[in-house]
Amino acid sequence: MANRKPKELLRVVDANFNRGKEALRVCEDVCRFFLNKPSATRQYKQLRHDLTAALAGMKLTDIIAARHIEGDVGKKSSSSEFRRRDVKDIFYANSQRTKESLRVLEEFSKIIRPETAENFKRLRYRSYALEQKILKVL
Repeated sequence: MANRKPKELLRVVDANFNRGKEALRVCEDVCRFFLNKPSATRQYKQLRHDLTAALAGMKLTDIIAARHIEGDVGKKSSSSEFRRRDVKDIFYANSQRTKESLRVLEEFSKIIRPETAENFKRLRYRSYALEQKILKVL
């Protein structure tokens, strides 16, 4: 990875941080508005806040400055993103996004800021447990 520029690494962090926060918000809103589950709503909200806290030590302004939307070759949506049958599909898709984003953040933080990798791993495992609990009631 030595031939990769730090800006490229920060782009990975930016994309996955945004993806993770957005997906967590969708899961939170399913718990809040469809399931009326205050505890699960709070847990998803806390996960979102903890994701932001896990980036501590990485300058958010540098991460945002590295963003290159026009040159992002993967920004086009896949057709599967537009096929949702019900709220359970929406929840499940966003739960998967959350876990994937946390894994990417965990892996790339090992290069950028190794001391934060464990934080992302803990968040990922919390999301696994919360997903399991919510899917039982959906």
